[in-house]
Amino acid sequence: MNASELLYQGKAKSAYLTDDPDLLVLKFRDDTSAFDGEIIEHLSQKGAINNQFNAFIMTLLTKAGIQTHFLERLSSTDSLVKRLDMIPVECVVRNKAAGSLVRRLGIEEGYDFKPPLFELFLKNDTLHDPMISEHHVAAFGWASREEMSQMRDLSLQSNTVLRRIFDEVNLELVDFKLEFGRFNGEIVLGDEFSPDGCRLWDKTTGKKMDKDRFREKLGGVLEAYCEVAERLGIVFDR
Repeated sequence: MNASELLYQGKAKSAYLTDDPDLLVLKFRDDTSAFDGEIIEHLSQKGAINNQFNAFIMTLLTKAGIQTHFLERLSSTDSLVKRLDMIPVECVVRNKAAGSLVRRLGIEEGYDFKPPLFELFLKNDTLHDPMISEHHVAAFGWASREEMSQMRDLSLQSNTVLRRIFDEVNLELVDFKLEFGRFNGEIVLGDEFSPDGCRLWDKTTGKKMDKDRFREKLGGVLEAYCEVAERLGIVFDR
């Protein structure tokens, strides 16, 4: 499947049309950004690492019964995906307190949420992805109440699957974001799952193994991504 016209370019991925109107080629670039694109750097091989990481996680979620847009990996940086009508809402699941939540509520990093906390944010970099509620989603027509209920359920189901997988390799899934869209009238998981969009801490040392290493200028970003992948049994063919 060959990519043709550029449809959309985000901070770290580009989507291309194909000769099938229902399919896109998703290209993972080496760009790395933080704080809604205020800081952007180029990290060699990051696109290939995230592409293969995402393929592994999406395949795992599909096997667990969660519909995703992922179809196959085409190359080191490209994947074939279903073309979704994306819903402009980020679904965030938090197992522990970190990041913006700590700053917003003044609570201690690492606070345990039992059950996990589910939050919604409007996907809008210009507005810095403001927090919203399900009432906002319904009022502005971004998704129906039934669709929103499905998105919440699928996010929490994904959390159950992924926490178990990461726990098996001594990693704590602190939080993550998911995005959803419609395909033939059904809610489907889209975008990506990689260390760019989640927080992972080593359960023994507390070491951060995700994009917080870039945000907080800790260094060793790609080394951390690769270590997480190796623990999961992903062998990169860069």
